[in-house]
Amino acid sequence: MGEIAQGLERALRTRPIPSSTEARLRFLLVAHQGSTRRIATVLGVSQRTVQRWVTKKPGARRPPGPPQAQAIEEAVLARWQPRIQARLRAQAEAEGFVFHTRARFGFAAPAGSSDDPRVRWITQYLPGEVARELFAARDAGAGEQQQMVILARALGHAYFRDGGRRGHGLHIAFTDVEFADFSIG
Repeated sequence: MGEIAQGLERALRTRPIPSSTEARLRFLLVAHQGSTRRIATVLGVSQRTVQRWVTKKPGARRPPGPPQAQAIEEAVLARWQPRIQARLRAQAEAEGFVFHTRARFGFAAPAGSSDDPRVRWITQYLPGEVARELFAARDAGAGEQQQMVILARALGHAYFRDGGRRGHGLHIAFTDVEFADFSIG
């Protein structure tokens, strides 16, 4: 998962997911009304394996391995705070968001301009249309590169061309993202 996708995920969560594998399994048990069969189906393991992970008997308990722990984390992330995520997404699509980044920006501009790429810190408000396009691309399975193109176009218009008031014909190259954070609301 790239920096932009991670930034979007952080913006849509108000609390961190449970940190230990045991706590994540407890969350999945609550989410699936205590059914180890449903959890096993979601994780692609047997029901007996899930029962061994969650048992309270010390001798019978077996911790999940690294691939299973990763699957547990992904299952928790998919079910973590769905109503809050939906509310924040709707708010970002309606009102816009603030994008914070440190990345390398370069330009394709007329002769005589300073078009060499350089690292910049940028904090910029972007409108709801950008949020809608970004979320639609993420939902369609767009990669980090496609999301960077969307943000480069939006930053080019809002930050570098000042909403269309200057820098006509300036095309932005947005690369080497060190971090990307989103503030919603």
